[in-house]
This record gives sequence, C-alpha cells and structure tokens, in this order.
Amino acid sequence: MSKQLRVKVNNKAYEVEVGDLSASPVIIVVNGHEYAVEFEESLPVVSTPVVKTASAAAPVKAAPKPAPVPATPSAANGDAITAPMPGTIVEIMVKPGDKVTPGTPLCALEAMKMKNIIRSNHEGTIASIEVSEGQKVAYGAPLVRFA
Repeated sequence: MSKQLRVKVNNKAYEVEVGDLSASPVIIVVNGHEYAVEFEESLPVVSTPVVKTASAAAPVKAAPKPAPVPATPSAANGDAITAPMPGTIVEIMVKPGDKVTPGTPLCALEAMKMKNIIRSNHEGTIASIEVSEGQKVAYGAPLVRFA
C-alpha cells in the first residue's frame, strides 16, 4: 500500500509517493524519481509518517541562530550607556563615583525572562544612575552616565 503526499522542502514543492512502511528499505518516489530509504532508528508516528531520506531532496539546513544582543552596548552620545533592548532593571551594580573599566558589570536587565548583564564599554567614573531596580526601560534609554 502506498500513500501520495505533496511536501515542501525549503519552499520547493515535491510530489511524494511513500511505499509500505513495514518494508525495508521503504521505496519512495519523489517527483518521478525512485529512492530506497532505510530507517536509522524507529521514530514515533504522530499523524503522518516521519521518514528520514538521504537523497530524496536537498538537505534541510538548520535555521540560523539569531544574532546575540551585544553584552557591551554602545554609548549613544559618548557619555551614557543605553539599554540594548526593552526590559526591566533587576539589579544595579554600581553607584555614582565608582571607577569602572571596560567589561565592568553596571546593571542587570531582564528581557523575555532572561537576565542580561549590561557592562561598561569604556573606562571612566560613574556620574549618575539613570534607572532604578524594578523600572521598565525602552530600547535606547540611558542607564548610566559617565563623568
């Protein structure tokens, strides 16, 4: 018994005929080309069979990972560190008068249930803290200013 399917791989449509799944190898016809497919492991069947193929279609590449948010946000006007994303300030780690170097943790910003440590991008002295713990901030909002 075979089953006719229409599938999309990388936005390209394929006509697929899947042969008897209890046979080994399973014969699959993709756009008129026949392939013998062997299962490497038993896969659970949800609503339609899941078939591993080696050469039936172009290999499916993993989606690219989203670019990470920079840990060291750039200063908007040279004297402030700004929020790299909207979120909530959960911890402030410096106070006015503190001397900091590049990489010094300044505060923690929670966004999408992830705690992001905001670090200094240059050496200097903290002039003021522009936020408070628990405060919601928008993208680009000043967090700390340098003297």
